[in-house]
Amino acid sequence: MNTSKVPPSEHRSYFPSSEPVILVTGASSGFGMLISITMAKRGYRVIASMRELRNQDQLMEQASAAKVDGVINCVEMDVTDHGTISKVIAEIIERYGRIDVLVNNAGMAIGGFIEEVPILAWQQQMDVNFIGLVTITKAVLPFMRQQRSGTIFNISSVSGRVGFPGYAPYVASKFAVEGFSEALRLEMKPHGVKVVLIEPGAYPTKIWQKGFDSIHATPQSPYQEQLDAVLSYSKSTLHNGADPQEIADAIARISKLRRPKLRYAMGKGVLFLLFIKALLPWNCLEQLMLILLKIRKAPDRSPFDEDTCSKR
Repeated sequence: MNTSKVPPSEHRSYFPSSEPVILVTGASSGFGMLISITMAKRGYRVIASMRELRNQDQLMEQASAAKVDGVINCVEMDVTDHGTISKVIAEIIERYGRIDVLVNNAGMAIGGFIEEVPILAWQQQMDVNFIGLVTITKAVLPFMRQQRSGTIFNISSVSGRVGFPGYAPYVASKFAVEGFSEALRLEMKPHGVKVVLIEPGAYPTKIWQKGFDSIHATPQSPYQEQLDAVLSYSKSTLHNGADPQEIADAIARISKLRRPKLRYAMGKGVLFLLFIKALLPWNCLEQLMLILLKIRKAPDRSPFDEDTCSKR
């Protein structure tokens, strides 16, 4: 098992690997860890990247228990360190001669109400969830284009389709991933490269607990009641969330498809939410979401009278 920042030169092979090669970002926990182990079981050589190699222990313990630790290589790669990204991708190609699947999974969730989230936090959110994803994708594209094959999975979220209050930075980053993926899919289709969006709903992974622990709120916040309602709903939903292994199994299945769909929405209640968003006028959906989140609506002081469920 190699745990250096990049695979060492003495182990380089100048011939393409006989095994398909997958690069998974954010592989130290959550979806990334499960995807790495699942794809290793399916016969892939897994390059599991993480911000710090000291975080690899849980992944490698589970990989060892599954008897696939020999085909998982951990590499250190911070998705916001663009120079390191280029070096790691170049080393993977030099050693294995191919990258068949890229899973852009690394991410974080920054929460808080818009007025109270500092601009630096917004920048950090976009740097990790969007700019980092774009940078890694750009580094991989020339090789996939040349081999005229490959699949890029971008782990988005139902928050990339529906904007929830209290999570605007995260929502904005995932909406950006959605638009980027649509454009990328059209650009790469003539070159044999497939692009797929995975849109999880509520799954109990560490990203959310970290987000809950670092919510941005000011003392005596005017949004405290709303924030408390949103957090209460989110924690309840996560507690009853689906098994994260579903996402890993889906990627294993979709990676074998010749013509995968663009979007795969997954998780309890996600398809219903997307259905009612497509079906109902926005004002009706807005009222339903506020009721669901138990957020009280302020009295309407507008002099205009409008049927709130008649227009988008």
